[in-house]
Amino acid sequence: MTSQYTPSFPSRLPHVGTTIFTVMSALAAKHQAINLGQGFPDFPCDRTLIAKVNEAMLADHNQYPPMIGIPNLRNGIAKKIQGLYNHQYDPDSEITITAGGTQGILTAILACVSPGDEVVIIEPAYDSYRPAIELAGGKTIAVSLQVLRDPSGHAASYAIPWDDLEKAIHAKTRLVIINTPHNPTGMVWQKADLDRLATLVEGTSALILSDEVYEHMVYDGAQHHSVASHPQLAARSFLISSFGKTYHVTGWKVGYVAAPAAMTAEFRKIHQFNVFTVNTPMQFGLAAYLADPSHYENLPAFYQAKRDFFKAGLEHTPFKLLPTPGTYFQCVDYSGLDIPEAKLSEADFCQWLTTNVGVAAIPVSAFYDKPTESGVIRFCFAKQEQTLSAALQRLQTLTR
Repeated sequence: MTSQYTPSFPSRLPHVGTTIFTVMSALAAKHQAINLGQGFPDFPCDRTLIAKVNEAMLADHNQYPPMIGIPNLRNGIAKKIQGLYNHQYDPDSEITITAGGTQGILTAILACVSPGDEVVIIEPAYDSYRPAIELAGGKTIAVSLQVLRDPSGHAASYAIPWDDLEKAIHAKTRLVIINTPHNPTGMVWQKADLDRLATLVEGTSALILSDEVYEHMVYDGAQHHSVASHPQLAARSFLISSFGKTYHVTGWKVGYVAAPAAMTAEFRKIHQFNVFTVNTPMQFGLAAYLADPSHYENLPAFYQAKRDFFKAGLEHTPFKLLPTPGTYFQCVDYSGLDIPEAKLSEADFCQWLTTNVGVAAIPVSAFYDKPTESGVIRFCFAKQEQTLSAALQRLQTLTR
């Protein structure tokens, strides 16, 4: 009898294990905690959107769509970007429908990063950036946001590390990845920030990947400043966005990438062998839904109401709240709590909070490659009011 043998092989991602999101969600389920950790809504999407997808399926739009995405959806995206950011992308040669924002990020990186190329990221950073760079054979150059502190030493806000960015960007830089509004901190880039980035990359061959999946979650009357609105940056940028975030359908995994034609041509070479194409009836449903701009125009007010409700409740806890000008995440500093657990690392504090208080959060330290402790954790407020109320009741049992 021939013995069974599974050959071993070297891991392409030897340092990657189970993500903190999986760990915390499992812990929340085990202890019946309210999960404000992972970033997805717990409320339903608009039934009209589901009806549009059903109509598409019943109309037999169930076979392969064009590799680049159906024309109606690409045209709708081009119209949206033109209206919001005053930049015209050609829907045929410059817009591609992707299987979510993460696939768009991976494909863009694989398309332009060769072994040995340097890619600059800003930490804390979305956890897919580094693995994608490693798979492409690139070298990650990480700079860290500055943590600005109040007189008592608590984290008060974050700032872009311009001096470090300037040192990191040079002739060997292939790609700079930015994320605005920023996950996990909620920080939002301003027009002056885009101007300064354009100055740093001027005269280099560096491309930009701008992760803008939270583009419609900017609050207090402010506006989102996209790379599409900045001609010098648009000419060298992959713009990533996500229908999952915008329309409360994260499980559908549909997004898009907009980029100049020459960059898009290389992107599509990878895309066609990566996923080839994306769910047909959902593309038709999204195209019909996108035709009414009120759905994304009303999103800032929708999420600002949730932010303000959650923030008002957190004011009755000992947490120090950081600003949340964008995204659906609220960061807090826990180091001022008058309990022994306030001395724990962010990861250990989140485990304690989940197990003993019954609310799950995510440590901001998980968004760094090397251990970086700032005493800050992240809550997601993309939840029903009753979910947030129940979480706040538990969090308000903590003492100063």
